[in-house]
Amino acid sequence: MTSEPATNLSSAVVPTTDGVVIRVHVQPKARREQLIGMHGDRIKLAVTEPPDKGKANDAVMRLIAATLNLAPSGVLLLRGATSRQKDLLVRNLDAEQIAELLVAAMKSS
Repeated sequence: MTSEPATNLSSAVVPTTDGVVIRVHVQPKARREQLIGMHGDRIKLAVTEPPDKGKANDAVMRLIAATLNLAPSGVLLLRGATSRQKDLLVRNLDAEQIAELLVAAMKSS
């Protein structure tokens, strides 16, 4: 599956009653941290940390938090602690704001 430019994030940025779920596909041990584009129905992102003892998970949450201008504590890992497919929860922003910030980050990388 190849990455494609982000145009519609509705499958990856999902509003729920608890907040907004961001569905990501992670590439660990990359050369640099960045949001790449869409990978199927998820946002593909790369982190430099290896998938060892939660290091990559922490890097994913830091990258998303920084992209959304939130503190790292503003992003919670819902599921996928040992998988490349992860679901993250953000409570402080709405889906439209999140989508705009993620698209801007993908275009700049």
